[in-house]
Amino acid sequence: MSTAVGASVDTAPTLRARGIRKSFGGVEVLHGVDLDAVAGSTLALLGENGAGKSTLVKILAGDYTPDAGEIEVGGQTYRALSPREAQSNGVRMIFQEFQDADTLSVAENIMLGRLPHRMGLVRRSEMQRRAREVLDRMGIDLDVRALVGSLRVGERQIVEIARALSADARLLILDEPTAALSQQETDRLFVFLRRLRERGTAIIYITHRLDEVMAISDHVMVLRDGTVAASGATGEFDRASLVSAMIGRSAGSVGRPPARTWERGSEPIVRFDRAASDGAFEDVSLDVHPGEIVALYGKLGSGCGEVAEAAFGLRPLRDGTIEIAGRAAPARGPVRAIARGVGLVPADRKREAAFLVRPVAENVAVASWWRLAWLRSVIRRSSEARAYRRWHDELGIRSRNDPMQPIGALSGGNQQKVVLARWLERGSPLLLMIEPTRGVDVGARADFYRAMRQLAAEQKGMLVATSDYEEVVQVADRALVMSRGRVVSHLEGDEITTSRLLAEAGG
Repeated sequence: MSTAVGASVDTAPTLRARGIRKSFGGVEVLHGVDLDAVAGSTLALLGENGAGKSTLVKILAGDYTPDAGEIEVGGQTYRALSPREAQSNGVRMIFQEFQDADTLSVAENIMLGRLPHRMGLVRRSEMQRRAREVLDRMGIDLDVRALVGSLRVGERQIVEIARALSADARLLILDEPTAALSQQETDRLFVFLRRLRERGTAIIYITHRLDEVMAISDHVMVLRDGTVAASGATGEFDRASLVSAMIGRSAGSVGRPPARTWERGSEPIVRFDRAASDGAFEDVSLDVHPGEIVALYGKLGSGCGEVAEAAFGLRPLRDGTIEIAGRAAPARGPVRAIARGVGLVPADRKREAAFLVRPVAENVAVASWWRLAWLRSVIRRSSEARAYRRWHDELGIRSRNDPMQPIGALSGGNQQKVVLARWLERGSPLLLMIEPTRGVDVGARADFYRAMRQLAAEQKGMLVATSDYEEVVQVADRALVMSRGRVVSHLEGDEITTSRLLAEAGG
């Protein structure tokens, strides 16, 4: 690989990995991967979820032990790096989720683990001086005495990188660093990363955003199903070729659902008008009519899930409005949203929806106890059982058909169907779904998609927030693509293809 334009550094790799293999539970997820990280150059590491990106970089950072292969760094060859060996060779990883201590100062975070001290007492002036030196080298003006918890997201990202550089990072691995950044913060980060590259730092940059690939990287490597699907100079690729390399086929071959045979309702069941929520999304306008499925598509940090949360009363608006069935829906919590006829199938069903040790019948009936209770106060198991059986066959829930079976004993896909049945039993006309088939196997996904189309035929309205482009293609009547908290594209009907979705979401 060549170095970045204008960088006068050695072209020998800072780190070279060869034949890296890794298995989990007997299933191999990396199949002999090679990678070079070159001083003064930025390598964009791409691939869809499950491609093996995170596993590979965690091996490079010493968090995972490979089953085979070798890593050459710092003039030595290793079968596996320990975290200490990786750090001693200047390998530093910046995770997508912040690893900072928000109750400590900027200086304390930068020097964490290496605080200057004398006789057991921290030398605060020395600590602050060293922290300022690091920030000055980065060209960043930041108060080293400020608490990290008081900083903006972009500033916290800078502090994380400063901590890595203060420990003499020679290879910096960044995992989706702009997922929660504004455009201004992203631009500022890119200026800084280019400066690091010019000073000879090797950078591995993981992203889903194709515009960032073109803007920041010198080289590209695409992983697909644990193998290298494409590799080369960034200039050798365009968006279409990167998309095809990531998904392994001509983008667009995922089939659309059969043509709809029912009419959507004339009046929207939910309407967003220039809605904005701090740190989540801006200027979102959309509507969902009875009988249609509208998808919000975007990668992590795009704001899709937060829009759905706002409709359920989980996230307050700063500007704009949300109307449900023609009535203003101020954010007063889920109780008001449920009363207005809104149901939520969240992304994390185990933490946010399912009562895992309770029976499936109870999980279905919980939102309708007010209606099922005898004399409005006594909950009868027989009523809960009838509610469960109503939806067991309707949704194809695969279980023992025992209303008392704990929901935790069901597979992920069937747990998701039980959560959906909860809102159908209540009669909710608007269903909000966030990543509805995450962790669900292929067969259960197909069942879930068929159920969604049937519900649309029964005049249910659905707003689906998802990062799965194939999901959008297979279920959506309309799709809004989001990036960095804003809607960047509206697609309808046959415009909804995998290639179009990926290209729009990429910038």
